[in-house]
Amino acid sequence: MHALMKQERMPFSIRIVTEDRDLQKAVEIRRIAYSRHLPDFAARMTIESCDRDPGTAILLAESKLDGAPLGTMRIQTNEYAPLAVEQSVRLPDWLAGSRLAEATRLGVAGGTVGRVVKVMLCKALWLYCEQQAVDYMVITARAPLDREYEGMLFEDVFGEREFLPMAHVGGLPHRVLAKDVMAARRRWEEAKHPLFQFMVHTHHPDLDLRTPDLSFEQEPVRCPEVPQIAYDR
Repeated sequence: MHALMKQERMPFSIRIVTEDRDLQKAVEIRRIAYSRHLPDFAARMTIESCDRDPGTAILLAESKLDGAPLGTMRIQTNEYAPLAVEQSVRLPDWLAGSRLAEATRLGVAGGTVGRVVKVMLCKALWLYCEQQAVDYMVITARAPLDREYEGMLFEDVFGEREFLPMAHVGGLPHRVLAKDVMAARRRWEEAKHPLFQFMVHTHHPDLDLRTPDLSFEQEPVRCPEVPQIAYDR
């Protein structure tokens, strides 16, 4: 499929982190991004226990020039535990009974490169959810960033443009929005969305979504006993 698509290279790469050094770089760009609007909250940021939880992937965008972190996003599925947003709200039945992934801790560098990185991270979120057979992507967004997700065809989970306090982001009011993963291609095409070609028909080799073990824990290697029947005993 990739051979049939337009190919586009970026001056940065995006991958899933695999070690603490990568996580530290993700925290570094989180602090930079959050300090623009929430300096006190940003100053307290560190590696969080949920960064290593099963069912969680931390995306890291790095400059090809010098390896500097340019953006990050945490993706948590509800395969092993409730989503972070569920600390604050009870999701409606049509979502609660589905396979979900929530994007949190989005942070990007300033300027033009940051805007491109943000779009690429959103593409990575969608492709990761397709890869993991997720039904709906869920995000929480404060104003005015909520309009960006609205523009990417996310829809309100609760009342129209309703803001609710979120415990996992310091109690600040956010909109809760969701997007049907499998319907995304069709909806972008039907809406003649300006990002349709970029999202659907462009292959980005610098986007690597291979999924390592994110627990950072060594697993013992076991050699199960060979059944006795194998030796005709």
